[in-house]
Amino acid sequence: MNTSFLRPALAAIACAAAFSFVTPSFAEVVNFKAHMDAKDEVPPNQSKGKGDVTATYDTASKKLSYKGTYSDLSGPATAAHFHGPASAGKNAGVVIPIFAGAAAKSPFEGSATLTDAQAKQLLAGQWYVNVHTAANKGGEIRGQVTK
Repeated sequence: MNTSFLRPALAAIACAAAFSFVTPSFAEVVNFKAHMDAKDEVPPNQSKGKGDVTATYDTASKKLSYKGTYSDLSGPATAAHFHGPASAGKNAGVVIPIFAGAAAKSPFEGSATLTDAQAKQLLAGQWYVNVHTAANKGGEIRGQVTK
């Protein structure tokens, strides 16, 4: 009996079976935003400053990419950072520096690769972003980073 016609069919079945055991990895890009103002700083201040940050986080590459603007600060910006973990109304340490000193400008943009712990905090809404000035060294404007 000639079974050579079965070889291609058996090869196809073996290939399909092998692929059925592979679990696909789905990357997700998560969008974030933060509106910064003085009333959300801890403690609040009287600045007329405001700003906005948009960001994306790619779960496969663990890359956070961000863009932001600010205006109407009490003086030149001296630094900006992502801070965490902290809920609104609480302060926390710097997680990701955005800019400092001569690099301070609006608009700004950048990226960082996050650790698993940082990604978990960000996705849980436990980060905020703020911009510092000489008059408000702890931060002049702040906004919680949310999905």
